[in-house]
Amino acid sequence: MATHVITGAGSGIGAAVARRLLERGDTLYLLARDAGRAKELAREFDGAHTLVGDLADPERLSWAFEHQTLPEDVDSLLHVAGVVELGTVGDFGPKLWNATLAANLVAPAELTRLLLPQLRRARGHVVYVNSGAGLRTNPEWAAYSASKHGLKALADAVRGEEAGNGVRVTSVYPGRTATPMQEKVHRQEGKEYDPAKWIPAEAVATTILTALDLPRGAEVTDLSVKPGG
Repeated sequence: MATHVITGAGSGIGAAVARRLLERGDTLYLLARDAGRAKELAREFDGAHTLVGDLADPERLSWAFEHQTLPEDVDSLLHVAGVVELGTVGDFGPKLWNATLAANLVAPAELTRLLLPQLRRARGHVVYVNSGAGLRTNPEWAAYSASKHGLKALADAVRGEEAGNGVRVTSVYPGRTATPMQEKVHRQEGKEYDPAKWIPAEAVATTILTALDLPRGAEVTDLSVKPGG
């Protein structure tokens, strides 16, 4: 029975992964932004533990964790949460840039740092759910894409730094996935949203579990998932 820490379990890909892991009897610690959200997650995922920490304020994560009981060992840390706001560079001010980078890049870096001792003890696995925008970018996607390009750099660095400790690191790059975030993106783009056109969240969850379940001696480093017919 493995122990997993998951961000973004409230919806979409994170919820799909959490359900699958809980169903097979693993131990889950789900990160919530506040105590109210933690109660909601505990009701939704019966038997899961919760941790409270706001990814929008990564500088306070260390303080928040000092007041909670963390797992002794972490077999996997799954970074699934993220935020997106579309807009041109000409229109985006520092507040939106900082908010995007904080949630999508700085918080995953800090959360990784705080849980490295537990990951090293377990010879665990860190999974960064990135995006196709982490490999390329388009107009009006600068802030989100920059945060995801940075997340790739973070994952590559952690992989190199922690390989000697037996910690595996995987980046997953889903294309457009049928999640509430994608629905929001379509609203911002002024387009009609049809979830049937995009990757099912369950499919991305399957790729994540495939990487986690790979036997020792092999490591999936980068995995792209695209919508299929």
